[in-house]
Amino acid sequence: MSKPARIDGAREAAFRCVRDVDADDAYANLAMPGILSALNLGGRDAAFATELAYGTLRMRGLYDAVIGHAARRDPTALDSPVRWALWLGAHQALAMRVPAHAAVSETVDLARRHGGPRVAPLVNAVMRRIVEREADAWLALVAPSNSRDDMAIRHSHPAWVVKELGDALSADGRAGELEALLAANNSPARVTLVARPGLVDRSELPGEPTTLSPWGVTLAGGDPGAISAVAQGAAAVQDEGSQLVAGALVAYREVEPGEQWLDMCAGPGGKAALLGAFAAQHGATLQANELHEHRVGLVRRAVAAIPDGVVTVTHTDSRALPPAAFDRVLLDAPCTGLGALRRRPEARWRRTPADVPVLAELQAELLAAAAGAVKPGGIVAYVTCSPVLGETRDVVARASGLELVDVRPAIASLTGTPRRSWGAGPHVQLWPHAHGTDAMYLAMFQRPPG
Repeated sequence: MSKPARIDGAREAAFRCVRDVDADDAYANLAMPGILSALNLGGRDAAFATELAYGTLRMRGLYDAVIGHAARRDPTALDSPVRWALWLGAHQALAMRVPAHAAVSETVDLARRHGGPRVAPLVNAVMRRIVEREADAWLALVAPSNSRDDMAIRHSHPAWVVKELGDALSADGRAGELEALLAANNSPARVTLVARPGLVDRSELPGEPTTLSPWGVTLAGGDPGAISAVAQGAAAVQDEGSQLVAGALVAYREVEPGEQWLDMCAGPGGKAALLGAFAAQHGATLQANELHEHRVGLVRRAVAAIPDGVVTVTHTDSRALPPAAFDRVLLDAPCTGLGALRRRPEARWRRTPADVPVLAELQAELLAAAAGAVKPGGIVAYVTCSPVLGETRDVVARASGLELVDVRPAIASLTGTPRRSWGAGPHVQLWPHAHGTDAMYLAMFQRPPG
């Protein structure tokens, strides 16, 4: 009797993660922990599996171009298990310094296990062609020019996303920076913590102080959940850009005691917790509202360490909030999330061009609701984690009942930088390649007094 084939647990975990994301629309960061647990993987094996899965999901566009050339056929015509195995094999061979013989043999084993013995000869032949060239040679073959189409292949972004990002950069005076942005999107973000004011000082947290946010630190590694301040809710994982756009709502002008603030779309609660910490310091209160029930619990947990009576978490549609009730409103609007591609390896493939106008309509409705909810003389911060013009400048241009104001002085005061360094204004657009943050967009409005 023949022995059962050996299973490489780390590669099997990566395959299952890629399969679940591509076939079942799972989220990699949610799927992977359960897969690792089911296969009893930890330490180096878990780290290898995670790097392999996330890198494969991020770079699958490039690998499709390589596989198509090596297989001499459209990769979308391949059986799904074959295509998934070849993505993983290409990533090992071209990005992870796995020896060629191991990349080939392990990929064939994966494909045979999930696609049946008949696929092994094809996968073996394709992988042997892939390992004949180094990564740079493949790039020169499948994406030789500086056209946007070749940039899309080279940096593994959908072509429509490249166009949207290029247009947004041009509008922000950064027309020559597209390739730098695409490259930055493929460099996983380091973990950044926020020290919630009044609960902990950032000097008490491990890591290097962030260069822009006065409340952040960047970790070199390790599990942030093991840090006591994080476990207690005095600190949390939060992108530096997210910290700045929330802080700008407070920094824009002096807070009067008794002010009432609103976070319209509060889930999962990071910005609400930071605003709640500021509110506690300034004698203000915050209503953190969230439409989706499953996210309400996340908001409650996020603000649990804020002093009692400061934050009220509500569950309703923000388009039906009481009129003229709030002094400051944060609208962190639902968006495509194309500004956070460093953090979500599969996100670029999950969205389509049709999502943009649908989201823009919702964003416009929510901004109109914010205009109604803020008091005369009050301020509204409109935020997206997307630089796409259809979700940012175009939505802002349609706003009525509000006056656009210059947010650059608030950002400059928080970051200790000159106002002129934040572009032509009046909004601020952050960029991964330029600021080391997610591509957060921030515009500020005032409702006319009287």
